[in-house]
Amino acid sequence: MEFFDHLAMGFGVALSPANIGYCFLGALLGTLVGVLPGLGPTATIAMLLPLTFSISPESALIMLAGIYYGAQYGGSTTAILVNLPGEASSAVTAIDGYQMARAGKAGTALSIAAIGSFVAGCIATFFVALCAPLLMTVARSFTPFEYFALIVLGLICSIALARGSILKSLGMVFAGLALGCVGTDVYTGDARFTFGSFSLSDGISIVALSVGLFGITEIFRNLEPGRNDGPPGTVKEIGRLYPTRAELRSASGPIFRGTMVGSLLGVLPGGGALLSSFASYTIEKKLSKTPERFGKGAIEGVAGPESANNAGAQTSFIPMLTLGIPSNAVMALMAGAMIIQGIVPGPRVMVTHPELFWGIIVSMWIGNAMLVVLNLPLVGLWVKLLKIPYAILFPAIVAFCVIGTYTVNNTTFDLYLLTMFAVLGYLFSRLDCEPAPLLLGFVLGPLLEENFRRALVLSRGDFSAFVTHPISAALLLAAVGLLIIMLLPQIRTRRETVFLED
Repeated sequence: MEFFDHLAMGFGVALSPANIGYCFLGALLGTLVGVLPGLGPTATIAMLLPLTFSISPESALIMLAGIYYGAQYGGSTTAILVNLPGEASSAVTAIDGYQMARAGKAGTALSIAAIGSFVAGCIATFFVALCAPLLMTVARSFTPFEYFALIVLGLICSIALARGSILKSLGMVFAGLALGCVGTDVYTGDARFTFGSFSLSDGISIVALSVGLFGITEIFRNLEPGRNDGPPGTVKEIGRLYPTRAELRSASGPIFRGTMVGSLLGVLPGGGALLSSFASYTIEKKLSKTPERFGKGAIEGVAGPESANNAGAQTSFIPMLTLGIPSNAVMALMAGAMIIQGIVPGPRVMVTHPELFWGIIVSMWIGNAMLVVLNLPLVGLWVKLLKIPYAILFPAIVAFCVIGTYTVNNTTFDLYLLTMFAVLGYLFSRLDCEPAPLLLGFVLGPLLEENFRRALVLSRGDFSAFVTHPISAALLLAAVGLLIIMLLPQIRTRRETVFLED
């Protein structure tokens, strides 16, 4: 009964007129920017993060969540219509979705993507509501030793699921940890790494860092020669919008299997939604009696990955809300938004802010329903939007990034930081260094340091206490084991080969 009482509380929060409006706005903005090639949910939330600081925490997180799964859905629209995934996890949808569009079945592909996303989102949200309280109960017994080990494991997992060189990913994590140390020491009050600048006494602005690394950097990349040639082969005819009964029967199995895969893998730190879509596509091809159809317009190749993609996006909230450990760059931005609102992500959120916790969960059901109602009638609008030259769009995006960054603290110093991180972000992209591990290190760095120092205070400086606590020892052992596996020659070579192919 307590579970249903919590859900009733969540419906009371999510169904308030203001929060319904913010949920709708988030889903609309997320879809709009997700449709634009080259901008994904991370860059979108980074740019729109300043808008949430003047509203209540519940409304802010509901809107950001709507942006996240709206962008996940919007990415599939461009993947199907123009073979340009709006974000990475939609790349698999493009394989068969675009071939269906070329065969005059763009409407069917978009409908299946919408239905799969809706079903997966509803089931995965129920999975979040069911599992989060259980995980929180376990987390309540955690001491600083366990939290330190858990954060270490989360950072190692983010390296494992990042693409490219392991050493580069590890270096990005350490860079993020170092940047997270900038500011005033909470225990001694001493300034650290501020270089005498009073503007850095409160630390580096997460908005300036994230917008620079993800928003402005993406614009730089899209303006590179050969990257802005326009959408290749935009589909002019959408065709029949609703699938037939036979197509629904063919898609039903992949939708439910993709939902299960995404619900489980979405919890993993690093890139659960991306990993889920690839895993679902592989499973459907293995199970198919006619695998030769895949890559040529198989409806299963759209239904499975798109469901897994959306389910993974929903369940990625679990570790952030219950343990305070972001599972990817988007969740790191969510955690940053909570911290700015004065809420510390972790197991205490469900106790101290139950209306926030359950309001977000219930809003996911509402948001997924909005996406279906909102997007199918607007397919024609998205097609027209894709024809706008990027040379017209990017100045408006840059202006929005600059204004948003400035309005957080009303200081030009943040604009200098924005410029610096934009240049660094572009340099990282040229060096094939993913910025997501850096962002995770930046957000988790202060938590890692705090729990490390608290643990040493409790153990009176005895480092062996980290391995005498069973759970802490097991988590640290898992982190070391995962790092050793990643450093195996065959694994390292495979990662770097896949990155170069992408």
